[in-house]
Amino acid sequence: MKTPHRTSLLRSLLLAVTLCCMAAAAAAQDYPNRTIRLVVPFPPAGVTDILGRILSERLGSIYSQSVVVENRGGASGHLGAQMVAKAPGDGYTLMVGTIGIHAAYASYRKLSYDPATELQPILILGEAPNLVLVPASSPYKSFADFLADAKAHPGKISYASAGAGSSVHMVTALFELVSGTKLNHVPYKGSGPALIDLMGGQVQVMFENMSSGLVHVKSGKLRALAVTGAARDPRFPNVPTVAEAGVPGYSGTSWFTLAAPRSMPAALVEKINKDVLRALATPEAHARFDNLGITFTPNSPAQAAAFIKSETVKWTRVIQTANLQLD
Repeated sequence: MKTPHRTSLLRSLLLAVTLCCMAAAAAAQDYPNRTIRLVVPFPPAGVTDILGRILSERLGSIYSQSVVVENRGGASGHLGAQMVAKAPGDGYTLMVGTIGIHAAYASYRKLSYDPATELQPILILGEAPNLVLVPASSPYKSFADFLADAKAHPGKISYASAGAGSSVHMVTALFELVSGTKLNHVPYKGSGPALIDLMGGQVQVMFENMSSGLVHVKSGKLRALAVTGAARDPRFPNVPTVAEAGVPGYSGTSWFTLAAPRSMPAALVEKINKDVLRALATPEAHARFDNLGITFTPNSPAQAAAFIKSETVKWTRVIQTANLQLD
């Protein structure tokens, strides 16, 4: 039997919850009324930065408010991601996230924040296969040549990545795991310097993001041996997948998110999701994504969260099996 005091308390709690929901809905309707900070947790000129600037331009045009890109690189994106995780969930601090931040964080022993509980996705901005690249002067004329050498000489072949724990590192580690090979990892501070050394022959191979690699393939400075996705890419119809070329079951892609602090109310998350879908629903936006080698499929916050959950299981297995531990 409910006492009058308990009934009054329940009514007060219900009223408080209702008022909070009404306040959150009102805030969402009023959003945005000032400048939005869009954090890119990597240096300028990479694919994450380019995506951020496309999004900044498109959202700014529909909001009639400035959406300012702020590059905060370091620790494979985790320095910038931590800053966003600790920011107020009012919609004025957002982030372009990556696989390394959302799904491959188990490789870091000492993160001072928890990506799984302190960040939330608004949507998946896109997904892209990587290219297995070698210098134009490489003796590897096919992926089969590279694979045979990797199996015959464990640890001999050096591969470049955009940094320890980056998507480039992860898709290569997955290749090692599935193929039973062992390569020598050479991490760089971003894809830019890694590609320079790859073209110069200081490293032998790189499983690079499509957007960064295709320019150098088209220029003739690099050769594409394979793509890492489940299907061939229409930009390179004659380039096989890694699975087709000798590693059955292999598939690894890079993907990108628009993310926010976990404290952001659901009503605001839903509003920004719909605004971004509207901002990207133009032929111009589609063409710019296509030029980056990125496929965008409209998705909801719930779908984005489910995708990240499944990817986290996949990449945690890779990290644990390969014992990829970083400070």
